[in-house]
Amino acid sequence: MTQVRYEVADHVAEITLDSPPVNALSVAMIDDILTALRRAGADDEVRAVIIASALPRRFCAGLDLGVLAGESGLAVHRFLEKLYIEMADVQYNLGKPSIAAINGATRAGGMTLSIQSNVIIAGESATFGYPEIDVGLIPAIHFIHLPRIIGRHRAFEILFSGRAFGAREAADLGLVSRVVPDDQVLEEARRLARVFAAKPPGVMKLGHAAFMRFNDQDYRRDIGHVVESFCTIAATAESREGIRAFVEKRAPAWAPADPDQKG
Repeated sequence: MTQVRYEVADHVAEITLDSPPVNALSVAMIDDILTALRRAGADDEVRAVIIASALPRRFCAGLDLGVLAGESGLAVHRFLEKLYIEMADVQYNLGKPSIAAINGATRAGGMTLSIQSNVIIAGESATFGYPEIDVGLIPAIHFIHLPRIIGRHRAFEILFSGRAFGAREAADLGLVSRVVPDDQVLEEARRLARVFAAKPPGVMKLGHAAFMRFNDQDYRRDIGHVVESFCTIAATAESREGIRAFVEKRAPAWAPADPDQKG
């Protein structure tokens, strides 16, 4: 079954997520996304890339927690290496502009996929959030870049409350490039992609590399540290309970906090 579609028209590659019901990210789906991005990066005829969803009112719900349930620490580490490290490297070295076209709910790993794009176009009813804390996990990679974008205090509130927020708030925070009517998200992304594609491709490639390098601020180096933090937390009893509760569709039964547990 195809989970990710890849099409090229007018020098623009469209990578479309199509894994009902919510585009939850499995290892196989992440591999498909990485393959599509590498294909677009290697194709000199492609001058801009759009990442979109085929599902109404859903962009990406984040990690498929059923995949993490019962996995070994090594398997979780490999999963995170793909989503965090490989995805960051591929988008860093893409060599052409990328646009995330957000048509609906975007959570957790979906935030990772979209925020690493160069531009985010969101529909008016799109929603965003980092709900990992509610299942005993942390949105680790977002500890690096979110404070740089919106400030550390607002970032902490959003990351540790797990609350969802709308497209207008996302735009006010600087997480979204522009907000458009829901039925115009993909067309607006295509319009902007055509603008990018009309620019001199050699200059755009060099400029993209320079932009990514100047704005990296040790981002990719720090990713390795947050992978370790995520894996440490994923191995805790609280995290295992949170993931089991989510898979079993029940409220988690949190044990009293261990007073000797160190942060």
